[in-house]
Amino acid sequence: MYLGHFGVGLAAKPLQPRVSLGTLFLAAQLADLLWPTLLLLNIERVAIRPGLMAASPFDFVYYPFSHSLLMQVALGLALGLLYGLVKKNWRGALLVGLLVPSHWLLDLVMHRPDLPLYPGLSPKEGLGLWHSLPGTLLVEFGLLAFGLWAYVRSTRPRNRTGRFVLWGLIAFLVLSYLGSELGPAPASVSALAWGGQLFWLPVVLAYWADANREMV
Repeated sequence: MYLGHFGVGLAAKPLQPRVSLGTLFLAAQLADLLWPTLLLLNIERVAIRPGLMAASPFDFVYYPFSHSLLMQVALGLALGLLYGLVKKNWRGALLVGLLVPSHWLLDLVMHRPDLPLYPGLSPKEGLGLWHSLPGTLLVEFGLLAFGLWAYVRSTRPRNRTGRFVLWGLIAFLVLSYLGSELGPAPASVSALAWGGQLFWLPVVLAYWADANREMV
């Protein structure tokens, strides 16, 4: 899943207005932010197999540190604690901490049974929606649309930056997703891993957009 994680981050903003949208994106996408770097370091492994599933060519061979449920819970505790200590906002910290393992729960719907519960000899879970391209697109765009509706309904731009950066962010998310979903598979795992570093750009744009918006 890609757009859906950002949709959850957008939808979470009204729950804790003091937490920046950038932080919510960071939490909801932490697994996918770490994963490309772990691929580059050969700590985790993936194989690219075009045709493996209708909506994904990726055979996730080994990724227990970024994508196991136990590690995402641990990362959520760490990120939530760090946020609470820095911002002194413990309700916001709870939300940030919960968003991290929300990634595993959303991925559970999309992936075939390849998501580990914990590092080591773990059972693998997954419901396999990626086998259906129409179903995948419906869920991805549905979650993004709901999150965007919740965010726009509860915030307003303070200036032109707050308006245009938000819509630029959404355009980037949609176009990058459609390009990866409907375009050719990455040429190599290295190209995938380096391209995955662009996952940080929506986080940066979200901090920028949210700093120029205010709650209604």
